[in-house]
Amino acid sequence: MAGQVVRAVRGERSAYLPVCSALCAGSAPIAVARALLDYSGADTLYVADLDALMGGAAQAEPLAALLAALPHTAIWLDGGFRDAAAFATLAQQLGAAAARVTPVFASESLATAQAARECLADPRRAILSLDRRGGEPLDPAACWNAEALWPERVIVMTLERVGAFAGPDLQTLAALRRRAPGTTLIGAGGIRDDVDLQAAAAAGADAWLVASALHDRRLAPRKPLR
Repeated sequence: MAGQVVRAVRGERSAYLPVCSALCAGSAPIAVARALLDYSGADTLYVADLDALMGGAAQAEPLAALLAALPHTAIWLDGGFRDAAAFATLAQQLGAAAARVTPVFASESLATAQAARECLADPRRAILSLDRRGGEPLDPAACWNAEALWPERVIVMTLERVGAFAGPDLQTLAALRRRAPGTTLIGAGGIRDDVDLQAAAAAGADAWLVASALHDRRLAPRKPLR
């Protein structure tokens, strides 16, 4: 948000503050990204452009700087894309480095069913984020009930659990696993510790997006992948 990494809490974006991490000093995106990648052993970074998600302009400059500083890292980007043209415009700004950016099309942002069909036309390239808050889907394009449109990877985002240390929403994850047994499901929100990760896997999660539990060292460091 505004060029800084912030601590996301319960999806209440107007109240987000610059992150205070046990992994590094400050909230500069490159420093925080390096610390997260080193601690987790990951080679992929999930980025939410909160300015764009709240209706502002895409933060192309910080994204370009991240890509340049982390040449071996892939980025999954939720940029509040309303349609395919929105991502195409940003990709043009990023140039050749955009090849390392996978667009995350969020159900809260996609404007229409037609936009969803166009954005998710390549099931291997696109990622769909199925977003909900307070038990209600955020879904103007009706993605939650359109399994035929779902790409190979789907994020299950429970916003009120993000940064709240309330535990993962395993009931929703398990329900979607029953509906889409062959889809790669990535949960988001609520992870407190390794026990939660194990429970998430048992519920059918293939992966989980984690930030706060890493910043607070609630999870043990992972062996680097590279």
